[in-house]
Amino acid sequence: MYRYVTLWLPLLVIAAATPLQSAERPNILLIVSDDQGYNDLGILGNGILTPALDRLAREGTRLTNFYVAWPACTPSRASLLTGRYPQRNGVYDMIRNEAPDYGHRYTNEEYAVSFERVGGMDEREVLIPAVLKSASYKSGIFGKWDLGTLKRYLPTSRGFDEFYGFTNTGIDYYTHERYGVASMVRNLSPTTADKGTYCTYLFQREALRFIDEHATADPFFLYVPFNAPHNSSALEPEIRSSVQAPEKYKKMYPPVDPETRVTPKYRYGAPATVATPEARRRDYRAAVTCMDNAIGKMLDALQHKGVLDNTIVIFFSDNGGSGGADNSPLRGHKGQTWEGGIRVPCLVRWPAGGVKAGEVNDAFLSSLELLPSLAAATGAQLPEGVVIDGFDWWPTLRGEAASPREEMFWKRRDLIAARVGNWKWVKMGNSGGLFDLAVDPGEINDLSQSHPQVLAMLKQRYANWVSEMESAEPRGPFRDY
Repeated sequence: MYRYVTLWLPLLVIAAATPLQSAERPNILLIVSDDQGYNDLGILGNGILTPALDRLAREGTRLTNFYVAWPACTPSRASLLTGRYPQRNGVYDMIRNEAPDYGHRYTNEEYAVSFERVGGMDEREVLIPAVLKSASYKSGIFGKWDLGTLKRYLPTSRGFDEFYGFTNTGIDYYTHERYGVASMVRNLSPTTADKGTYCTYLFQREALRFIDEHATADPFFLYVPFNAPHNSSALEPEIRSSVQAPEKYKKMYPPVDPETRVTPKYRYGAPATVATPEARRRDYRAAVTCMDNAIGKMLDALQHKGVLDNTIVIFFSDNGGSGGADNSPLRGHKGQTWEGGIRVPCLVRWPAGGVKAGEVNDAFLSSLELLPSLAAATGAQLPEGVVIDGFDWWPTLRGEAASPREEMFWKRRDLIAARVGNWKWVKMGNSGGLFDLAVDPGEINDLSQSHPQVLAMLKQRYANWVSEMESAEPRGPFRDY
């Protein structure tokens, strides 16, 4: 499955020699939510309010077997932007500090020399916006970056033309601080200009401005990685134990009583006042609905500009849901290699590109497919000599061919998984097993004893993948070289 993209270059050179007219090249709107559950789409009937996402599902294709490359934030985002496994691009764990988990509030000086501040994606990695520059695309990102905070790691140093958002794993939705440290950045400069405004509104504002400026002037790549519905990264237990959401969206759901409870056990400072599970569920849903409203405004803006049907709109979650999320019928959640940690909701709309409306596509696909697929759609040249782990998915989304993806592998420290065809092997600490996802997506029936040869095959394929990753050209920040 691993291919050097230089094999594709002759065709791409021809494409570059006869560029598409600007009006024919699709715009791209990539929307990524944070910790959203597999079942958390209104169209699936679980009671969550997502009219804009439901619209995308009705007007586009919903993917049911779509995976991300890691069960939590940072490595998942690195892979979707590079088309490369985390173990290949070097970001195979979180770029974050652990001390706040124990109640520690950093000073600015202390934070400045911490790993969360100085770590970042290897500068040799080539990201989607840099690839699209070869096809004259303008690129903007508004939201969560999470791939380094130093200037050399920021989006405008990695191919994006504009950036407004936060650079680390999570923030307070209103103060925009991460455990007391201001975290908003515009391009290369820190800013507190919008402190106090709910951040989903800010990312909506910037995205709409970008659409207004570029929709009829340049082909564009707009990346909107919301932090909703991720829990707040505040130190106060009552805030941190839930998702912050505006009151108007909370009121769209049934009232909760009580809102809080006192727990004798908390990661620090126990006893502590925390949100009740019911309040957390309500707050989570309210944050998703607020985000959905922002997505609806983006779709309306593209429609008003007359470019919606030739805009590739892609939506998915960065990893499985947690907290108030609903991952049913999948097992597990964020941080785990059960299906609930790595299989996520995904919607794709592009009528001009032949993506069918109202379709449900069960093909085995992943976020690794984004970079090669967007390059194929735009005529952009893929980076020379770089191993890409993804495939062009458009023939599969058009119903013209089966998915070229036959296998995928995951490793989060000692938590691992391998999927080959419909078979999946999971090792989750002291639990795990062999499962046939075609009939058991909930990973209930362990078939290790009845299918030992299949289990041996998956373990061997996983071992081959590990060897492939270890022999790849090393990348920082985690590899030793």
